[in-house]
This record gives sequence, C-alpha cells and structure tokens, in this order.
Amino acid sequence: MDRVVFVLKNIRRAVRWMLILFFVTSILAVFAYKWLPVQITPLMVIRCCQQMGRGEKIRLKHHWVDMDKGMVADMPLAVVASEDQRFLTHNGFDFDAISKAWEERQSGKRKRGASTISQQTAKNVFLWPGGGWFRKGLEAYFTMLIELMWDKHRIMEVYLNVIETGDGIYGVDAVAWQNFGRGADRLTRANCALIAATLPNPLRYSSKNPSRYMLKRQTQIMRQMRNLGKLEW
Repeated sequence: MDRVVFVLKNIRRAVRWMLILFFVTSILAVFAYKWLPVQITPLMVIRCCQQMGRGEKIRLKHHWVDMDKGMVADMPLAVVASEDQRFLTHNGFDFDAISKAWEERQSGKRKRGASTISQQTAKNVFLWPGGGWFRKGLEAYFTMLIELMWDKHRIMEVYLNVIETGDGIYGVDAVAWQNFGRGADRLTRANCALIAATLPNPLRYSSKNPSRYMLKRQTQIMRQMRNLGKLEW
C-alpha cells in the first residue's frame, strides 16, 4: 500500500512539473515570436515527413517578409474579406460565427468554418492540423496568449508568413514567387484575392491554375474588399 501511495505521489509530482514546464515554455515562445520571425512550424515538419514517407523529394518553400515593406496592403485586406471580417474587432474568437456554425451542424446543413485568423495563426505556429477536443483546447489557449501579447498587426503578419498556400508552399511571398513570378510586394489586387480564395484548402485549390469556382470566389472576395475599404491597424 505504501508503495502505491509513493508511486501516485511521484506521478502527481511529475504531472505538476510537466504542466509548469508547458506553461512556462509556451508563454516564452509566444513572447519571443512577438518580434522573431517564425521560420519553421509543426505543419511544415509534418508535411516534409509525409513527403518522405511517400518516397518524394522534400518540398518546402518559405520566405519571411515584413508585412509593411514586403507585402502589398491588399493582401491582409483580402484574407480579412475572405476569412475573418471581424478580425480587427474580436478578441480572438468570433462567437457569432461559432453560434451559426453550431446551428448549422445541429440542423445537418453544410458545415461552416468558424475559426478566426487569430485561431488559425495559433494552430499553424504552435500546433498540428486535425480536430479533437484536446487540440481545440490548446488552440484556444494559444489564441488567448497571442491576443494578449501581440497586436493585430503582428498576428496578421505571422499569419500571412506561415499559412499553407500550396503543396510545400508556406506564406504569401513564397506563393507569390511560385505562382505569379513576383514578390508579395508586387501582387495585384486580383492576385491577392485569388491567394485568399485558396486558403480554406490550399492543397486542393490552386492560385496558379484556378478553377471556375476559384475565379467566382476571387470576384466575391474583391467585392468584399471594396466594401471593407482600408484596414485601420
């Protein structure tokens, strides 16, 4: 009996220290990325491992650029118009969108995405793709951290630099060079809208060879961009 108690105490002690280590390292990582460029993410590593597992050559194109100097202003506007129109006003979670997504799920309608740009940034920088309550809980935790420590400008800058934009392509500058032959600082408004249109599924949709559906989405996003006007950081 004493041995069982001893083992349980050691387990509790180990769990406690693991939790402390997790909270300390996660807070330090988020704090550091307030200024440091994000050069590698879990998703990039996972995709490279998947490529090696299929016997393919590793494909990883990623260029970090400053959002103000290295991207046209239409790029953040395009992803706000496409992905998260309340980005500048919410605190990381769009509860109206979550409520509507839940209602549609309950009624059996087509599932609606409710993740904000902040949530997608947290997932892409610190976590792995997929579902499950545990990962969703971690996503909420990291979303709260980046909303607390970073401003909206920084969240958008990180998002646009790490988001998957094609097969082995990450960030806006990499896809701009790969698909349009120019840097993200020379993209047209139409280019930006087309890139934004791929983001729900960049492995399925291509900004280089857009389908009719993609061109329709591009037109819709450009209309929303006109309605939104200029982003005020």
